[in-house]
Amino acid sequence: MGLTSNNVVMVSVVASVLLFGATIWVWPRLARRGVAPVLGRIGMLLVTQVSLFAALGLFANQSFGFYGSWSDLFGTETTPGVVVNHDAASSNTRVQVTDIRKVNVPGGSEPAVAGRIEKVTIKGPQSGLASPAYVYLPPEYFQPEYARRDFPAVLVLTGYPGTTEALINGLKYPQNAHKLVRDGRMQPMVLVMLRPTVAPPRDTECVDVPRGPQTETFFTKDVPAAVADHYRVGEHARNWGVIGNSTGGYCALKMAMRHPEAFSVAAGLSPSYKAPIDATTGDLFGGSKQLERENNLMWRLDHKPAPPVSLLVSSSEHGEKNYKDTVKFIEKVKELNLRGEPTRISSIILKTGGHNFNTWKREVPAALEWLGGRLGDR
Repeated sequence: MGLTSNNVVMVSVVASVLLFGATIWVWPRLARRGVAPVLGRIGMLLVTQVSLFAALGLFANQSFGFYGSWSDLFGTETTPGVVVNHDAASSNTRVQVTDIRKVNVPGGSEPAVAGRIEKVTIKGPQSGLASPAYVYLPPEYFQPEYARRDFPAVLVLTGYPGTTEALINGLKYPQNAHKLVRDGRMQPMVLVMLRPTVAPPRDTECVDVPRGPQTETFFTKDVPAAVADHYRVGEHARNWGVIGNSTGGYCALKMAMRHPEAFSVAAGLSPSYKAPIDATTGDLFGGSKQLERENNLMWRLDHKPAPPVSLLVSSSEHGEKNYKDTVKFIEKVKELNLRGEPTRISSIILKTGGHNFNTWKREVPAALEWLGGRLGDR
């Protein structure tokens, strides 16, 4: 059973409850004096406490997506490096499929009914980076009547550190997309799911770091080009959107604002509006205050030409720290609208909701529907 599966969480919860009950039942028998009863009491308390913390930890991990597998948890994952062969046969291969998975919906074994998830490695010749990703192909991708159609595509990003599996198992992007299309609320779209941490463990905040990882180039140039070369998706900005939560939300908004030639639509769920500088990021801007300002979304609205993009932001009145900044961001874009500028803004504002997966689950369906209504298919 996988680390993030419901069965593992349920087993841990049941085990902790049973051990707690056993401790209550056995405790009177261990109330005597002596070394053995004392050791017995210590053992029962220790086992019960460990089981309780394990259950809480597994539940928190499933909710927030800190670790995607047992090997990830115990540090035994050994697949971050990607060898790129430069012989003539493989030099142009920028997307390599490494696994195929079913979509957890009815009819999941039939791609023309449920779609398909492909695990891939995306290589970026311009950035020099490579990253694993999951690509969701909708059922229509496999249906004969759509054989000549180029689909719109959406880049889906996690927060930091995040795991890509959390986009499938936690936020359920493929399942939500499948349901929205089935209900006639959204056009079929290809979802390209990654985490923004393409140079682990560093949090690059989707910045082209001077003398460091060229993360922004990877996402805005390499990924769309590689995916469009391998799959039947459009090649132009009107065909591409980007969505993310937390750090991924900041990346989504920033990349559309800085690169409208790559993305025409962006949704930031609980985003920040500037990059933090801390122990996980290091010096992102090489000491350049100008580069730091240019990655500040509020500053861009005040000092840069408004890009022709549609933006969606989300927050909650109670529970999110970004609420005031989100309102400020919305007002700034509305002022641009009044002056005839081309940037457009929409929002999802909840009454309550913390910075967590439960909140984002409530926002993902509406955000996907919004994205689908603004992307062209050719």
